[in-house]
Amino acid sequence: MMLKCVIIDDEPLAVDVIKNYISQIKGLEIMASFNSALDSLEFLQENEVDLMFLDINMPVLDGYSFLKSLSNKPQVIITTAHEEYAVKGYELEILDYLVKPIPFPRFLKAVNKAIKNCEENKGENDDWKGKHLFLKINKKKMKKVYLNDILLVESLKDYIKVITPNKNYIIHQTLSSFTESLPSNRFIRIHRSYTVSLDKIEALEGNSLEINGKRYVIGRSYLSQVKDIILED
Repeated sequence: MMLKCVIIDDEPLAVDVIKNYISQIKGLEIMASFNSALDSLEFLQENEVDLMFLDINMPVLDGYSFLKSLSNKPQVIITTAHEEYAVKGYELEILDYLVKPIPFPRFLKAVNKAIKNCEENKGENDDWKGKHLFLKINKKKMKKVYLNDILLVESLKDYIKVITPNKNYIIHQTLSSFTESLPSNRFIRIHRSYTVSLDKIEALEGNSLEINGKRYVIGRSYLSQVKDIILED
């Protein structure tokens, strides 16, 4: 299994060190390196990346603002000379926080954590890949939709809106009955109007969560259970 990596750091020496470390570890492939987060945005949107090495303190767009702007984040290892920002980094669900100069054993420990996570996720995704359902979008047409593409489902009284990254589908069905047809370990009802994919949740704050850059309120009666499941997941 080969992890595809991207380096984002405005210090040439730090980039050289990380590249050298990566060359000594089996299973890592450097796809690209950038000296600013802003320059990497288009590449990240067009390519699948498994692991990102990210410096926090960079011009134009700092690392924290950059991470918040990403809808689909790879695993992130922060590389920085400022250890005082570690807590803030973990709030953004980073994998690890490395302080420069980075010793190779510490770098290897962080990377091994990323490799282990990818191996575990690959096993789960192999079982999940290809699972789908057919949505009756009109009287004659049934549309095949992969479960892994579903971001969330919104209730519209006697209809529901199935929301995916590329298209939404309106079908005549109640949210309750549709939710029952979904795998309970992958989807959760968070409100009388919403059922969401656990894998697509990007952030949790107070009584709301974020999916694909948008916030959705968690109903009061669902809040405790939803938080327990999300944080446990």
